[in-house]
Amino acid sequence: MTSNAKTSHSPKISFAALDDSPEAVLVLFADKDGLAPATSAALGAEGFTRIAAALAAESFKGKAGQALVLPAETVFGGTPRHVIIIGVAQEDDKTPRDALKLGGQVFTRLPKGRDASILALLPGLALPTGEAAEMALGLKLAAYRFDQYQTRKKPEDGENKPIHITLHVENPAAVKKDMKAREAVYEGVVLARDLVNEPANVLTPSEFARRAEALEKLGVEIEVLDEKALKKLGMRALLGVGQGSAEESRVVIMRWQGGKDEKEAPLAFIGKGVVFDTGGISIKPAGGMEDMKGDMAGAAAVVGLMHTLASRKAKVNVLGAIGLVENMPDGKAQRPGDIVTSMSGQTIEIINTDAEGRLVLADVLWHVKQAYNPKFMVNLATLTGAIVVALGNHHAGLFSNNDALAQNLTKAGQESGEWLWRMPLGPLYDKDIDSKFADVKNSGGRNAGAITAAQFLQRFVDGCPWAHLDIAGTAMGSPQTEINKSWASGFGVRLLDRLVAGYEG
Repeated sequence: MTSNAKTSHSPKISFAALDDSPEAVLVLFADKDGLAPATSAALGAEGFTRIAAALAAESFKGKAGQALVLPAETVFGGTPRHVIIIGVAQEDDKTPRDALKLGGQVFTRLPKGRDASILALLPGLALPTGEAAEMALGLKLAAYRFDQYQTRKKPEDGENKPIHITLHVENPAAVKKDMKAREAVYEGVVLARDLVNEPANVLTPSEFARRAEALEKLGVEIEVLDEKALKKLGMRALLGVGQGSAEESRVVIMRWQGGKDEKEAPLAFIGKGVVFDTGGISIKPAGGMEDMKGDMAGAAAVVGLMHTLASRKAKVNVLGAIGLVENMPDGKAQRPGDIVTSMSGQTIEIINTDAEGRLVLADVLWHVKQAYNPKFMVNLATLTGAIVVALGNHHAGLFSNNDALAQNLTKAGQESGEWLWRMPLGPLYDKDIDSKFADVKNSGGRNAGAITAAQFLQRFVDGCPWAHLDIAGTAMGSPQTEINKSWASGFGVRLLDRLVAGYEG
């Protein structure tokens, strides 16, 4: 799928041998003991001695994230060179090194518009193939910017100039091969970020569906359900959310048939795609409402994931489904007190029209279970502010009816750095969403808001192994990190790609 965002910020990355002569800006790594001894072979004895003296003079401790910049007058073999030393010392030997974040740290230290060479020698070892590719991915993700609408802003000199980064590694051919899968992940994350960053007047439900259809070029089978089809299926809960909008709702089904047996049950991923959420009749406060253009981050992550899996030719059958609506308050909008009949046949009392995402997911989850009978279902949604209160911006909430699936997701989160924290479910919480007038009500009130929302969704999975990821605190407006300087993080793509890899034959 082609992104609408400018891509000139993404550096071109190539790989060279450790003994190839570094060019341009030079990046080295050091810990409390200084440079890796093998660095001397690449720099020469004189260059190595100069760097060691500079580190000693500056009392450089090599702490993780620490950096020392030496001016361009630094000379190696008669050639002036700008040198950056990045600290990589770990607090203890048990803490795994994060090459992805290290790549992001390096990129933020590079002079704008300058090509660079990175000598991938960490104290004690040359960077292994997989970690070298992860570092390259970190470099690319850190370079992302969404600035296509800033027509009058004058960027700093060199900021938009494409740069070339050469990563000097032990086995360039192996790293280059390993990087192919990382490129697919990069494209998926960038696609998700682009979608979340887009304004809602551009990314309407129909436009979102159109962009998802572009995945057909990668071999993904696409089915777009319009309102006529949704009415026929009985998705009245989803349609109720969008009935106050001038924009028609959509559901997009995406299928990647990469398994040996095309009839094998797929892994299913479902995304909430509320392209803008005013709260409906239960309207939100004006302050910060502009952020609600990102209330479709779950759907964006699913589309980004499908792009990644298709690009790297994942050897497994995967289904992605996204419900696309706009929640607006006009004369046709649903009201608190209304009762709608979901596709499952269960009736839902609308207590709060701002508890709309769960209505969208209820119908899509039911449809996916009945039509495709997947091995498991994982849904992603910026569902509740309550999860942000509980977990902040560093973990997404994980709710599940299946311990094995929850464990696999948690492990994938730890490996990818997109962390999850499991939250409780249980029949006691059902009492909070029991309705006097219908089978269930769509809001249990303020207490345990993230849990009762998940408890609501569980009523629509029909016993299928299922997990709900509440990504409200991690997908948009989350803290800037080493690999993300954008308002939208693309959370979920790397996590779920790692999960899917564990199921490939």
